[in-house]
Amino acid sequence: MDFQDRLKSAIERGMTRGVRQSEQKKAERLSQEEIRGLYTKYRLELSEHIEACLRPLLDHFPGFEIETLYGDRGWGAAIRRDDLTISGDGKRNNLYSRLEVAVRSVAEHDILDLQAKGTIRNRELFRRHHFERVGDVDIAQFRELVSNWILEFAEQYAAS
Repeated sequence: MDFQDRLKSAIERGMTRGVRQSEQKKAERLSQEEIRGLYTKYRLELSEHIEACLRPLLDHFPGFEIETLYGDRGWGAAIRRDDLTISGDGKRNNLYSRLEVAVRSVAEHDILDLQAKGTIRNRELFRRHHFERVGDVDIAQFRELVSNWILEFAEQYAAS
């Protein structure tokens, strides 16, 4: 077998391997419908977990109100509280506290995007953001993040 024959054979093997790899990757990728289904499942599970974690804060910190978030702002919940303080000289001061945790609406990039913003007494405590491709999501890790962010807020609020 001369060089030309070996070259043609190598090219054919490469093309066959490329087609095979392309088909394998295509089969591994989730269809858009499967991605939407997974996203909806994760969004519902996380939004229920968010609300379940935020509700006990209402008992521990009277004065907070809970709000369910849905639509353009994402899916989840927020708690907020407005306090009014009056100093010795009669000056009024409004103090605003809020914790919002939500799964952002699905984007064209098929990403599960979890965001949290915490503010205590007019000062931003944190702004968190965690995202993964829907097909690669470890839902336990997302649930753990939600719990940790809410616990951090509760600890900081109690300390203030």
